[in-house]
Amino acid sequence: MNKVMGVQEVSPGYEFVAENPAVPEGYKQTEVGVIPVDWGISSVGDEFTIQLGKMLDSERNTGEPKPYLGNRAVQWGRIDTTDLATVPMTKADLNKYRLDEGDILVCEGGEVGRAAIWNAQINECYFQKALHRLKPISGYNNKLMVAILRRWADKGILKNYVTQTSIAHLPRDKFLTIPIPVPPAEEQRAIATALSDVDALLEELDRLITKKRDIKQAAMQQLLTGETRLPGFESKWKYFRLGDHVTFLKTGTNSRAELQSDGNDAAVRYLHYGDIHASKLSFLTPSVLPFLPSEKAATLGRLKNGDLIMSDASEDIEGIGKSVEITNTGIADVVAGQHTIAARFSPAVLADGFKGYLQYCPAFITPLRRLAAGTKVYATIRKHIESIDMQLPGLEEQIAIAHVFKDMDTEIHALEQRRSKTAELKQGMMQELLTGRTRLV
Repeated sequence: MNKVMGVQEVSPGYEFVAENPAVPEGYKQTEVGVIPVDWGISSVGDEFTIQLGKMLDSERNTGEPKPYLGNRAVQWGRIDTTDLATVPMTKADLNKYRLDEGDILVCEGGEVGRAAIWNAQINECYFQKALHRLKPISGYNNKLMVAILRRWADKGILKNYVTQTSIAHLPRDKFLTIPIPVPPAEEQRAIATALSDVDALLEELDRLITKKRDIKQAAMQQLLTGETRLPGFESKWKYFRLGDHVTFLKTGTNSRAELQSDGNDAAVRYLHYGDIHASKLSFLTPSVLPFLPSEKAATLGRLKNGDLIMSDASEDIEGIGKSVEITNTGIADVVAGQHTIAARFSPAVLADGFKGYLQYCPAFITPLRRLAAGTKVYATIRKHIESIDMQLPGLEEQIAIAHVFKDMDTEIHALEQRRSKTAELKQGMMQELLTGRTRLV
């Protein structure tokens, strides 16, 4: 590949304006930035026909009910055809709005510009007015166009073309005018293929992550209920009333903004309920938490390894019981803040490393959610936890179960990191390939 380094795109209102606008040999300055001299410049309207979909009007629509795609069905690079609604279509509608394989569908509102290609996932489908349909006029590569739309959306370029009322929209007349680079046909195919290969890897990683999560979910269902026992464990599980084996630590009542450290006396880490809801793991290391001044945490209970910190409120009932077990507290003092419950269970009843998975135990989470009160926001309290009477395996079996889940978590986390790095790689490839900085042919 012939890679040209140090090139920056320039165009007022379109791309970032370079401090050094020098144009290297073999490149030219255009309204879309600096591009290779053998690339052309066109517009979306000159390269594609653009058509809005069927207007949904329950009082006026007549004809035969047909499945259609709405805005939510079109995600970046994929189309979700599960649970499609139907709309009555006349014979004229059937001809006008039926999707053909290879059509590009672009969100007109919502996340403006979000796009995917229709690959005839089902035999017959149509599209509504929330979507633009693009068809190439003279052979512009449809996969390349989707990649360009993604880059425009990521860089905020489409904001210059939307109409802002209560919700941002990309009108057809403005969409037609957006300038686009036109690489030679062979290079269009090469760029699209390279980016498609990375997309295929991302999709494969997504499938593998989903599969591993499903396996873990099935394992938790079996091991946390005693339905399946690990080899070497046969003793009966014992009943415990959690209230007889727990103490609660004092937690903060201020918001994070009120307690945020100014950096002068940052000595204590602060765990906010938002950290719990945001965590993908069952365990939390204080090193990821912000500091707050020690005097503001003087009356709050210091957390220890194995303490279970639970959010006491959630807008979704599924969020009730969401918790993290604290690990590696030796690096700093840690306190729990607003909307949290900090529970310290007897080590004779619950083993360190196992408590983080209590939120997946039906015997724990089911009564907790049943007791949760609220309408728009659900809430739980300490008494709800104290009232739970549940069967628990012995400590050795708890530790063995926790090891199984931790191994699974480690594998899933590694796959997620790989996916994140692959996504970053794609962003870099798009920056290089869609500007011609790196040439594939």
